[in-house]
Amino acid sequence: MKKFKYVTLLITSLLLVLTLAGCGSQPLSSQNILENDKKSNTITWGVKADQKLIGLIDVKDGQEKGFEIDLAKAITKKVLGKDGKAKFVTVTSQSRIPLLKNGNIDAIIATMSILPDRKKVIDFSDSYFDAGQSILVKKGSSIKSVKDLNGKTVTSAVGSNSVDNIQKIAPKARVLQLPDFAQALTALKSGQGEAMTTDNVILAGLAVENPGYKLVGGTFTTEPYGIGINKGQGDFKKAINKGLKEVIEDGTYNKLIMKWFGNVPGFDYKEVLRK
Repeated sequence: MKKFKYVTLLITSLLLVLTLAGCGSQPLSSQNILENDKKSNTITWGVKADQKLIGLIDVKDGQEKGFEIDLAKAITKKVLGKDGKAKFVTVTSQSRIPLLKNGNIDAIIATMSILPDRKKVIDFSDSYFDAGQSILVKKGSSIKSVKDLNGKTVTSAVGSNSVDNIQKIAPKARVLQLPDFAQALTALKSGQGEAMTTDNVILAGLAVENPGYKLVGGTFTTEPYGIGINKGQGDFKKAINKGLKEVIEDGTYNKLIMKWFGNVPGFDYKEVLRK
């Protein structure tokens, strides 16, 4: 009797597994993300939540706020209509592509530069922001441009392209690499470095939070940001690009630039306006 019950349980378990396998969701590559989003009336975006001006969770209400957040909302309404909803999932530089590939998010809008290596793995929209590397210094510093960094100590984050760029442009600069940008800023403020470098938009957020510091010298690299989209989603990519174009053409884009970057010390927001 016990043996019969065991065999029955085994057969039932096998049937359940086969049923679940047959009814499981389609592979991501065979899904039409645009159609799915139209049905749910929602686009799920991967965004940063720790960078002021770009994407930051407001501790007062728990809501994501920043330029990329507002831009994602505007594009969502262009793609899905005025009642379309933007849902946000927090990502990091390390997690954003895996989350996209796994289907946890539909698109990435998280300070991601359009790079050849990344384009081998995912697709990108047209550029939505003309980022570039810049320098953050204490107000009153003698450093006015990247070439003034020769003989000086510059802080940055480990593994960033910023370090390589500095070593090429100011080869006599000493680079102090820290685990992240927060620690790089702390090192600058404690006198371990005389300047900090990374993308201008990231430095802009730091400048707003630290009034004694400002950006100098403009940008000395070009690193356009793009919206990350899974390969094989041509319809979705076209819709995102169309939405972005409409947001630029109706003036919304420039309003968002001025809203978030119009009063940042040393940041010339006019350089990133779109016509």
